[in-house]
Amino acid sequence: MLYVLDACSMIAYLRDEKGSEVVEDALFAPDSKCYAHSVNLCEVLYDFYRVGARSEAEQAIEDILLLGVIEKNQLDKGFWQAVGKLKAEIKAFLADCFAIATANELNGSVLTSDHHEFDTIAKNGVCRVTFIR
Repeated sequence: MLYVLDACSMIAYLRDEKGSEVVEDALFAPDSKCYAHSVNLCEVLYDFYRVGARSEAEQAIEDILLLGVIEKNQLDKGFWQAVGKLKAEIKAFLADCFAIATANELNGSVLTSDHHEFDTIAKNGVCRVTFIR
């Protein structure tokens, strides 16, 4: 299975929150690959800084990448236009639109804990979604 991790799933794993075992399974399953867009990695960095864990912020990103998460930093015209269209059509957070566009491009599933944002997205078939809790 191919997964695109959003910030919620990466933070859950890094902080050993509820659902972290689902992220761990995705990271270490022999038949799975995990990706994260740079924008979603930026969200993780921001979250660590926001809660005052500045000394841990950059290490958190390094840890995610060392676990084998493949960073996607695509921003070509076709991709950012797809993100913009998603933002206009589904009214999700911009960073979530980057995760969705990445999942759609790779034919993968967004791995998230964010039911508030992704329940409707999954229900409407915008992309595949796997909830960690």
